[in-house]
Amino acid sequence: MRYGSISPELFIQNRHNFTKLLPPASLAIFQSNDIMPTNADGTMAFRQNNDLFYLSGVDQEESILVLFPDAVLPQYREILFLKETSEHILVWEGYKLTKDQARAQSGVPTIMWLESFNSVLPALMNEAENVFLNSNEHIRAVVEVETRDARFIKKIKETYPLHTYRRAAPLLHQLRAIKSAEEIRLMQRAADITEKAFRRLLGFVKPGVMEYEIEAEIFHEFLRHGSRGPAYGSIIASGANACILHYVSNDRECQDGDVMLLDFGAEFANYAADLSRSIPVNGTFTKRQRDVYESVLRVMKYATSQLIPGNNIEEYHAAVGRTMEQELIKLDLLDANDVKNQDPAAPLYKKYFMHGTSHYLGLDVHDVGAKYRVFEPGMVYTCEPGIYIREEGLGVRLENDILITANGNDDLMKNIPLEADDIERLMREAR
Repeated sequence: MRYGSISPELFIQNRHNFTKLLPPASLAIFQSNDIMPTNADGTMAFRQNNDLFYLSGVDQEESILVLFPDAVLPQYREILFLKETSEHILVWEGYKLTKDQARAQSGVPTIMWLESFNSVLPALMNEAENVFLNSNEHIRAVVEVETRDARFIKKIKETYPLHTYRRAAPLLHQLRAIKSAEEIRLMQRAADITEKAFRRLLGFVKPGVMEYEIEAEIFHEFLRHGSRGPAYGSIIASGANACILHYVSNDRECQDGDVMLLDFGAEFANYAADLSRSIPVNGTFTKRQRDVYESVLRVMKYATSQLIPGNNIEEYHAAVGRTMEQELIKLDLLDANDVKNQDPAAPLYKKYFMHGTSHYLGLDVHDVGAKYRVFEPGMVYTCEPGIYIREEGLGVRLENDILITANGNDDLMKNIPLEADDIERLMREAR
């Protein structure tokens, strides 16, 4: 693994926390993700199921984790099933985990080859009353392919129809929302690699450069620092493209006078960073561009101050929206009287700021967790207000990753340049 070893204590503790939530006589089974095909004999790069990784630390395809804390035989209380390697696999794909390596990496005491799963499962099911199975239950997920989890759910229910089947996802959402110290370390590393890429860009961006060339600079910096690459599709949006929220074409030439919206983040050890910055292509903001930038920055600073224990996402977004309204009035984009008389269910600021301010961050960029859960120490949220003025071809978004602590919060990206003066100075010094 290019990101090095992670202490198995992280995964041992995660499994302990999960099994404490299970009722008696409960069996939980977690499947790895599939290797997804492209065309002909091509495949996409493998990306592990985040729940299986969270509980085992294993980043290998065709893996199954079984947790059965009440099993009579101790060796059946935690089992990790792995694909057995061969000379053919070694030649064509490279090394796979040995049993000893998997045991050291995961802390799971019992490692078996995958071919044993079907012979072991009947004994486990004979003792179990409840069976917890996993699925992707993210509120924004659109799943159009049948996953390995989905296929297994159908098969096990057909074979064992009289067991009580339960959802593992809500339990994992509860746990994954709170990051441990080791997880924060990994996320900080992802943020630090992202910082290196951003600073690289400040000396590279100029009129005439193609958006995809900037994307290539980001990718280069990620790889050379141990990241497998971007945590999500990088947005490199110059000029009017910045008003397209999920712009990923990245195929326009950057023009003198443009503001470029950058939204990218490194993945490190499967954990994501998520950064947004808006910079002047020629190195200097116009007055209007700076005014909009400063408005977004003021909203960001206010929003960050509200990411504290005890707050909640509904009150938080409402308060940020009111702050944004005042900034849009100052920019002559909204009329104060119109705002006063607006329909509360359809606030006028949504014309220029149409997305949410924050979302969970972790193993997923839009990480799992109950939407309306009160903010607690250990949660990590993005903070990403923006103003998008299509009539002016100008979009500005600023985003940092914020760890909520018992005493307020900690900005994981506090070392990444943010003030307009700093952006201009660094761009000038790099040329």
